[in-house]
Amino acid sequence: MHSEIPAYCFNSSFPASPANKMQFDRHYLLYCAKGVLRLEAEDRYWILPPSRALWIPADTAIEIEISHPVECCSVLFAKDFIHSTFSRCQVLTLPNVVKEMILHSRKWGPDGTEFNPSAEHFFQSIAHLCAELKDLPSELWIPKGQSKKIQQALQYTQKNLSQPITFTDIAKHTATTERSLARAFNLETDMTWSQLLRHMRMIQAIELLSNLDLQMITISLEVGYQSLSSFNRAFKDFTSLTPREFRSEYYP
Repeated sequence: MHSEIPAYCFNSSFPASPANKMQFDRHYLLYCAKGVLRLEAEDRYWILPPSRALWIPADTAIEIEISHPVECCSVLFAKDFIHSTFSRCQVLTLPNVVKEMILHSRKWGPDGTEFNPSAEHFFQSIAHLCAELKDLPSELWIPKGQSKKIQQALQYTQKNLSQPITFTDIAKHTATTERSLARAFNLETDMTWSQLLRHMRMIQAIELLSNLDLQMITISLEVGYQSLSSFNRAFKDFTSLTPREFRSEYYP
């Protein structure tokens, strides 16, 4: 019956699973209420903690990986139900009011038995609020890279986040001069390698924080910070919260 409903919410828990490719014939707002998702969409890799949601335009192919069990609350909109201003996938930083609205929409599920004019206005309000969040930057993504050497550089960096890795190491691994590699990074990613390294480390930290059994010093070392104070400063600069505050707020 859900194919006839203008909009509905799908709420469910999912166990850990390897990457799966998916595609939806509706605009899809994916909110991870508990846990963390890894996603690949278009030219980027994303991480989706409970402070974010991913807007997926209809008919867009994505790949979702679940490293630990999660609870997802998704809102699906028929193409002709809303006027979407999103031309590509985008992670949105959600104010508390929008998160609460998404969770409240669980009362209108895919069976459509409760859908009424109130539901129609409510779902349209969610879509409008998401459109207002469209131009706010979200830093929780990593580019895939276009050339083979940049893809190799990104993969090698990701595998060695816990090590004192340098740009010289990356250049040697890709058999490229540092000058040429730096130019390629700027052209393909609009970031320097140092900026990407910081992004990767912080994104990895956000994911590791969801594992409540891991101590802060363990997470700090896993993402390449030998000093817990240095890790705390870097994380707060990236998220405006300390790692402990972030875990307390989003992984209670």
